[in-house]
Amino acid sequence: MEKYVLLIATLYGALGIIFGAFGAHALKKIFSEELLKSFETGVKYQMYHAIVLLFIGFQLPFTQTIEKSAAWSLIAGTFLFSFSIYGLCMSSAKGKKLKFLGPITPLGGLLLVIGWILLGVSFL
Repeated sequence: MEKYVLLIATLYGALGIIFGAFGAHALKKIFSEELLKSFETGVKYQMYHAIVLLFIGFQLPFTQTIEKSAAWSLIAGTFLFSFSIYGLCMSSAKGKKLKFLGPITPLGGLLLVIGWILLGVSFL
């Protein structure tokens, strides 16, 4: 389990750098200020959780279900939250907003909250 968490953490980190640079340079020309802020929010949350996943990948033994559940909640939550924001921003900029992504963002946020709560409980 540790290797999966660490691999996903590094993938999220690398993609966060790529998406951050992409947003700061290429998308700055085509995104409104509001869309750019939303995109940056997705990048920030992705990077924060990449760091958290690195930490727990190195620190947790993943012998308890709650530790595994916390990690998977953070992994899935980050994907759903950040990548739905990226999709919403990109589709909005092209004038064809993918509205089905709208409810996915808060679902990802909920999974992030659950992951943090489970992580806290696992420390007890």
